[in-house]
Amino acid sequence: MRKALVALAAMLAVLVPGAPAWAHARLLSADPAKDATLAKAPTTVTLTFSARLNPDFATIVVSDAAGRRIPASAPAVDAGVATVTLTPPLTNGLHTVAYRVVSVDGHTVQGSYPVTLADPALPAAGASAPTAAPPADSGGIPTGLLIAPAALGVIALLGYVVGRRRAAARAFH
Repeated sequence: MRKALVALAAMLAVLVPGAPAWAHARLLSADPAKDATLAKAPTTVTLTFSARLNPDFATIVVSDAAGRRIPASAPAVDAGVATVTLTPPLTNGLHTVAYRVVSVDGHTVQGSYPVTLADPALPAAGASAPTAAPPADSGGIPTGLLIAPAALGVIALLGYVVGRRRAAARAFH
């Protein structure tokens, strides 16, 4: 029985991924922040991630409530920080900041969030319907694909242990 427990522990140790597999980059902060209502139009959007980014695969898009892209510079990437400069600045109303970046470990991170501009110095926003999308999946390996092999391994090991115990019980009779 003790050998079976050791075998089960060894199998679980092999099947369960190490901590680095779970350490994909994630959005730590944003300026302007998610769901912010701003009194002044920002000229830049800066996103800070938990890991270094690959500058060749960083995209930040800002769009208005009608889904039109706001012209912006290419993202400037410094380690885990990506920044775009908006040209021209935002107008009043709801806007969506969408991003898709690849960390240096090769994992894609994407998402979006809304920002509202209510600058009293600018004309009132038109009556457009919001187009903010819910945050997208951050990529990486789905949890189910990691759990399924571990569960199958445990089932196989339990079947092996039960079979061995039955064989041992028959040998004594």
